Amino acid sequence: MQFSVGIEYALHCLLYLVKNAKGENIGVKELAKYQGVSETYLSKIFTKLKKAGIIKSISGVKGGYELQKPSEEISFWDVVEAIEGSSYFFQCKEVRQREIILDINNLPDSYEKSPCLIKTVMVDAEELMRESLRGKTLKWLHEEVEKKVPEEHQKKTREWFENEKIRKGQLHNK
Repeated sequence: MQFSVGIEYALHCLLYLVKNAKGENIGVKELAKYQGVSETYLSKIFTKLKKAGIIKSISGVKGGYELQKPSEEISFWDVVEAIEGSSYFFQCKEVRQREIILDINNLPDSYEKSPCLIKTVMVDAEELMRESLRGKTLKWLHEEVEKKVPEEHQKKTREWFENEKIRKGQLHNK
């Protein structure tokens, strides 16, 4: 099992949106440039996040994206589900029913009526992972980053995005 790198880009970009004041937004172009990824790639990720109700788009010259709901209501699982989908990673193919000594048309009850134990274990493990990811929110991530990332780096990040807005003519004098 492996999550796509899109999850990581999504969470990092959403973190920048958490830091924005209400009513401020950031464009995909700036986020892509800051992350060193193509705008096309990040746009695809943002389309999925928007469809899932995690972010909303603001149109116009000063447009961009902002969070659709409060950061404490957006879990890591919400992001994973938006990017990867909700299907279970383990897809049981009932290979136990293909054993050479079995008659596929006359399987014992233990093969037809009871769940595959391998599937049961795998689904249980995945449910634990999902619960763990549901327990971590963007607000939690933001608070942890604030504690661990040096203030100087945080300041440079804010300044970089402000300078990008100035370059685009989006930031008015305060």
